[in-house]
Amino acid sequence: MNILVTGGAGFIGSNITDAYIKLGHNVFIIDNMSTGVNEYINPKAKFYELDICDENIGEIFREHKIDIINHHAAQIDLRKSVDNPKFDITVNVIGSVNLLQNAVKHGVKKFIFASTGGAIYGEHDYFPADENHPTRPYAPYGINKLSVEKYLFYFNHVFGLDYIVFRYANVYGPRQNPHGECGVIAIFTDKILKNSEPLINGDGLQTRDYVFVEDVVNANVLALGKTTPTIYNVGTTKETDVNYIFQRINKFAGTTFEEKHGPAKKGEQRRSVLSYEKLSSELGWKPKTDIETGLKVTTEYFKNNKR
Repeated sequence: MNILVTGGAGFIGSNITDAYIKLGHNVFIIDNMSTGVNEYINPKAKFYELDICDENIGEIFREHKIDIINHHAAQIDLRKSVDNPKFDITVNVIGSVNLLQNAVKHGVKKFIFASTGGAIYGEHDYFPADENHPTRPYAPYGINKLSVEKYLFYFNHVFGLDYIVFRYANVYGPRQNPHGECGVIAIFTDKILKNSEPLINGDGLQTRDYVFVEDVVNANVLALGKTTPTIYNVGTTKETDVNYIFQRINKFAGTTFEEKHGPAKKGEQRRSVLSYEKLSSELGWKPKTDIETGLKVTTEYFKNNKR
């Protein structure tokens, strides 16, 4: 199949690209390189340095007869979305709708969309949250991801475009960008390995559901064979607090930093954990990498691939 991966020079998108190419698919990458890394671009993919909002994006569809879009290009920083909601809308909504319009115009069969779990559900009513949990996004990032989910429903209902939405938990692992405000595992690992003590926001007991990138890739591979419009959580059902993350990275890095706590971030979600029961029952997916193993692998990757 001919698969277009947006954000294919980034953390999750590049890992998915590698897996699709390994399976024998033809992959085309769109990435504006705002956070992408040249070294992550698979040489067997056809790469276009292009923004998803670009009006000329249709040329790629006309030339290559795309079968599937895997859409991972995004503005992913929740705090940045709070500071600049207009920019977040431009990238995460208008850019996505640009892709959807081209998908319908050029006969794309399926649209796989990287959405978000915690940012859409907000503070949970029950744990773990499943796909039927009320959606109460507290930030523009979550609002805009949810908006694209609604657009997918519309494009399916009116034009018959098949889709899968993946509501990710906190994805981590090799190639994650440590230079930003999101991705505590990558940020802590990078700082510790550079002998810089990380600051833990608040008491460090806030929890997240951390899912390893290889498991996320596997979900995106399984999605290629799914033909019914569906929303899936991709998580582990396990909560891990920030203090534990710090302690394990500290150990695997061979350092002896003490915990240093700063003020809590205003409005930060206290607990977030997702059920993957639906994804397991329908596609046979289960997370294979526990947090201990994943943190060890990630720390080793950062040791050997300093940026």
